[in-house]
Amino acid sequence: MSSITSAGAGTLLRQGSFIFFLLSRSLSRLASLVGIVAMGWQIYDLTNSAFALGMVGLVGFLPTAVLVFVAGHAVDRYERRRIMQACQLAEALTTVFLAWGAFAGWLTVFHIFAATLVLGTTAAFENPATAALLPLITPQGSLQRATALSTGAVQLATITGPALGGFAYAISPGLPYAIMVLFWLLAALFIGAIRLAQSAEPKGSATPGDLFSGVHFIRENPSILGTISLDLFAVLFGGVTALLPIYARDILMTGPFGLGVLRAAPAIGALVMTSMLARHTIRRHVGLRMFQAVIVFGVATIVFSLSHWMWLSVLALALLGAADNVSVVIRFSLVQLSTPNEMRGRVGAVNFLFINASNNLGQFESGVTAALFGTVPAAVLGGVATVAVALLWMKLFPTLRDVDRLE
Repeated sequence: MSSITSAGAGTLLRQGSFIFFLLSRSLSRLASLVGIVAMGWQIYDLTNSAFALGMVGLVGFLPTAVLVFVAGHAVDRYERRRIMQACQLAEALTTVFLAWGAFAGWLTVFHIFAATLVLGTTAAFENPATAALLPLITPQGSLQRATALSTGAVQLATITGPALGGFAYAISPGLPYAIMVLFWLLAALFIGAIRLAQSAEPKGSATPGDLFSGVHFIRENPSILGTISLDLFAVLFGGVTALLPIYARDILMTGPFGLGVLRAAPAIGALVMTSMLARHTIRRHVGLRMFQAVIVFGVATIVFSLSHWMWLSVLALALLGAADNVSVVIRFSLVQLSTPNEMRGRVGAVNFLFINASNNLGQFESGVTAALFGTVPAAVLGGVATVAVALLWMKLFPTLRDVDRLE
């Protein structure tokens, strides 16, 4: 544990490459969240349909499902920084199209779905590359703290992104997309400035015959399998973000800016938790702490689902975000530390498939159940299911529950 203590938050924040990584990742995330708010509000405005909101998640997930093995192979075979840059430039070009259509007035639901498909494709490559790059710019023994700082930077972007997206959309539907173009271009610039502390070339580079080795590796490691499958099912059922436009307009009676505040609330809670984790890493009983965090996530989801008061809704979402941040830091650190560098792309691609499934299929599931049963019953059911999944996984994966230390 001494290596963790010596590599404190101040040490990491004095490293130029780590700062460039934080800037690139947070700007990319900021652009995505501005787009989520703008596209979500625009689609609900055009269709007035919870099902259409859910379909955005499904369309965004499909590329990850199709390209998971190709993306993982590419990340382990080619320069990870260049993959991230190419994806960010493609994302910028896609949002140029959205901005043009919104400003000119010809943007339709079909165009938004088409752009979502392209952005889902770039995310299938960018996210595993990002995850595999972080350990290469992090001093040995400090990955948990680096993950907390990286997550905090993303959450800071998550606080400002939704509010910025809602505010910009209230001015003009095309303005959020123009902002996204700028952010993705800056992200590509910063990622190019990174200099690696460790070798970027994995030992025994991936070959086409190794496409499925990430799946085999995960199956042979119960702790990793339990970790990523827990995230899949817990967030799949417990995610309420797809329903936030409905809560904002029809239940809490607020507008686009209010939607941005609701979207930002989980990130505020996560940022507060990040400030704690950056100073005080979780040193013991990390497996149990992860399960406890998921249970708190589910309970907070239930509270939000039943709330008709803006203050209580924001508070519940902040608690939800704090709990999720604990789970994210533990999950990411456990997976990266348990995976050799030459496998991180393929394992990361499978992991991102699970994460994307939980987020985007969770969005689809929320839209469908809300259309069938109503918004509030669907959200409550999701929170209850999250708690049930956490309790069940504690029984199914005792080795994960009993993990004591990360580093």
